[in-house]
Amino acid sequence: MKIYTKTGDEGITSLLGGLRVPKSDLRIDAYGTVDELNSYLGLLRDQEINGKRTDFLKEIQDRLFTIGADLATAPGKDKVKKPDLHAEDIEQLEEEMDRMDLELPQLTAFILPGGHQSVSFCHLARTVCRRTERIVVELASYEQVNPLVIQYLNRLSDYLFVLGRKMAAELEVDEVTWKPRS
Repeated sequence: MKIYTKTGDEGITSLLGGLRVPKSDLRIDAYGTVDELNSYLGLLRDQEINGKRTDFLKEIQDRLFTIGADLATAPGKDKVKKPDLHAEDIEQLEEEMDRMDLELPQLTAFILPGGHQSVSFCHLARTVCRRTERIVVELASYEQVNPLVIQYLNRLSDYLFVLGRKMAAELEVDEVTWKPRS
């Protein structure tokens, strides 16, 4: 099977369910940014420091594919077969954050991204997650969006922040705190 179809050569693509829309459509931007986020999660998963978290990070990538399929489905095409997102997926992120947070010093200042390349990759994933969330929230102001998608993305960005802190601790690098000018 060929990977190229030539059906998008004029800037139009199909959503699941068959609706053809411009590639500039907000829905395309939303699931395209989910794809970008998933790529950053892959980069994060590949960091040596995350060896023991590989399975959990892959699970997140799987959920992002679920979210992408949900966002790629044409409005009103609820009968399209696709995987579902569950409240338990959000709870799983919360449980992991709680576990990591128990082992971290109390947060007393804003953290600047950096300190180690692997930690910086985590912050990149976090910021792409926040952008994804903003785009999906905007889409939801025009069309129906599964509320669990927005909740998951919100919680995922929180998870990535805590993960960045945990990675810094495991790498034994100081967190870079923001010290505003007086």
